[in-house]
Amino acid sequence: MPPILSVRALGKRFGGLAAVDDVSFDVAPGEILAVIGPNGAGKTTLFNLVSGFARADTGTVRFADRDIAALRPPAIARLGLVRSFQLVQIFARMSVLDAVTAAALLRLPLAAAITRAHAILDEIGLAARAEMTPTEISMQDRKLLEIAKCVATGPRLILLDEVMSGLTLAEAQVPLNLIHRLREQGMTFVMVEHVMPVVMRAADRVLVLNFGQKIAEGTPADIVRNQAVRDAYFGESVDA
Repeated sequence: MPPILSVRALGKRFGGLAAVDDVSFDVAPGEILAVIGPNGAGKTTLFNLVSGFARADTGTVRFADRDIAALRPPAIARLGLVRSFQLVQIFARMSVLDAVTAAALLRLPLAAAITRAHAILDEIGLAARAEMTPTEISMQDRKLLEIAKCVATGPRLILLDEVMSGLTLAEAQVPLNLIHRLREQGMTFVMVEHVMPVVMRAADRVLVLNFGQKIAEGTPADIVRNQAVRDAYFGESVDA
């Protein structure tokens, strides 16, 4: 089966800094790929390039066998590739239901979008908070809302930028379980994550960046044994 996402020789410079430097990887349909690396490794820039929020200087991005490198985010979203953001994006005066409905309007008329939003909130466990604003719900629920907004667009692939950040391991288990349920429904995920216990539980494969370059790629078990990764990211002691 061909990859749903194929990135080749992707590069982006900001002045003299190579934020992403000749990065290539594939993502298979239904896969969960984790992207890890130290702060400043280029992870969010990579997401920006793939999702159309920044334009690459070099390389190609193909989604569902279509070149999307020159497309803007709305066009990429309509093709089925959407993202969350490292800083939770909220509409402070909108209700939780309105926020998910707004995302569903990408593909549906208003009445159908509202129905779809109710169904998603019920599935994700936010139905009781539908009329609350995002500022009135917990951080864990805000993270679930970020995923809900992505799901409402009818995606094939979701990029999750540190969706577990700020959560305890126990709290992170809730969005982690949701991601696995959504994968069973046919969705594919690429997730930036720092917490290795989450990566070990979530990911099929791990891509490691350092100073904008890919330094390793493999299963979570392979990655924690990789000496180059230990030197760049983990330090000397890693519990595999």
